[in-house]
Amino acid sequence: MITTFSWIPKGVAKAMRADELPSKEEIEMHKDSCKYFSNDTEEEETEDEEENGEVAHAKAVAEEFGKSSKSKNVSSSMELDDEVAEGLKELDMDNYDEEDDGIEIFSSGRGDLYYKSNEMDPYLKRNDDHDDDSDDDPPILPTDLVIVCAMTDDKEANRLDVYVSEDTSHGSPNMYNHHYRIIPAIPLCTAWLDCPLKGGERGNFLAVGSDGTPTIEIWDLDAWFDVLPCVQLGGQNKEGNYKEGSHTRSVLGLAWNKEFRNILASASADKKVKVWDVATGTCKITMEHHTKEVQAVAWNHYAPEVLLSGSFDQTVVLKDGRQPSHSGFKWSVMSDVESLAWDPHSEHSFVVSLEDGTVKGFDVRQASISASESNPSFTINGHDEAATSVSYNISAPNLLATGSKDRTVKLWDLSNNEPSCIATHNPNAGGLFFIAFSPDNPFLLAMGGVMGELKLWDTLSDTNVSSRYGSREVRP
Repeated sequence: MITTFSWIPKGVAKAMRADELPSKEEIEMHKDSCKYFSNDTEEEETEDEEENGEVAHAKAVAEEFGKSSKSKNVSSSMELDDEVAEGLKELDMDNYDEEDDGIEIFSSGRGDLYYKSNEMDPYLKRNDDHDDDSDDDPPILPTDLVIVCAMTDDKEANRLDVYVSEDTSHGSPNMYNHHYRIIPAIPLCTAWLDCPLKGGERGNFLAVGSDGTPTIEIWDLDAWFDVLPCVQLGGQNKEGNYKEGSHTRSVLGLAWNKEFRNILASASADKKVKVWDVATGTCKITMEHHTKEVQAVAWNHYAPEVLLSGSFDQTVVLKDGRQPSHSGFKWSVMSDVESLAWDPHSEHSFVVSLEDGTVKGFDVRQASISASESNPSFTINGHDEAATSVSYNISAPNLLATGSKDRTVKLWDLSNNEPSCIATHNPNAGGLFFIAFSPDNPFLLAMGGVMGELKLWDTLSDTNVSSRYGSREVRP
């Protein structure tokens, strides 16, 4: 299934061919010594501790590679013994000396191991005349659309799949899986960031929060030979103690600050919200204003110090990072929070989607310190099951997409705080976990869910949408 995904802005990804990427065997054998950004106040951590952490992570990755659909009750050693026995049986070592006299060492028969060209060799998938411009594994171009999907399957490894497609002016592009990276735990949330962690002016990194671990991993998307993240935020040392500033349970939500590019916010099942400096790998702020698991966080587009958080305690809280000790402002939403988003066209408005299938809009100018006194600007009763994800269109004000476990996506016109449904779409992806408009092709909506297939919808193909927004210019 696809648990979440992140659009990668055009031109950011390094041009890379699929055949330049590492194979499973190469990744297993390669133990890249990735340098971590450590907290300067944690000088007591030794190099041995870091090395043990890297080894443990590498082992976890290797285990993911080794997963199969066979029963988990059969040990790996037994499987290996069976494979060896089968191999010896095939070689027939007991009769090794009794070779077939009909076989000649230098023969010209069909059983030769030598072929005049690689094209004649049936055992070679590629030949020496391989064209670098082959359509089988084209490079990632600056004009391509790129999405990184967080995937998991009970019978397969957890991984990050990179989907690529040429951008098209009309219709939904056909995206294909360009390459993937194995990761050790089930990914729950991702956030793309361009903070130059390895120098230069701009990077291409993905922060990942996973189930069953408090560690936030940051992967270099242009370094696919690496089997370790280049930065780890929080986690445990070799004694099993949590590092300073770490979450203590799974990380459920992430949000990168586009203005302060080294800043990342995280939401966790430990009921806490944290603000991290990814350049130093340190936690700068910890906030404990929720009473249950925190599901989502989002930075304001116009006031980048302002952070929203939504929780299973059925509240949304606004906090200012410059005054983290302030109680902030709170809204009661009467159901568990699934996702939330700021309106990119208004600094005062946001929406929150809920487990009961509703989506509510709020204006922060009507905020109250007391949650019991807050009222939504509007309520959308649009889905039969949990409304898991929302996405504003950056080009068309008042255009909102909502996705649900009921398998549908709906588009809403929010004009005058009177929502009207203008389109409904079933992408045949099962119950949906995440949806998002493309930042480069604003009317292209990506969707992912239970079936594990990335789906794209050119929303302008709907007559109601095109009649309203078809002539609108794309915002740069």
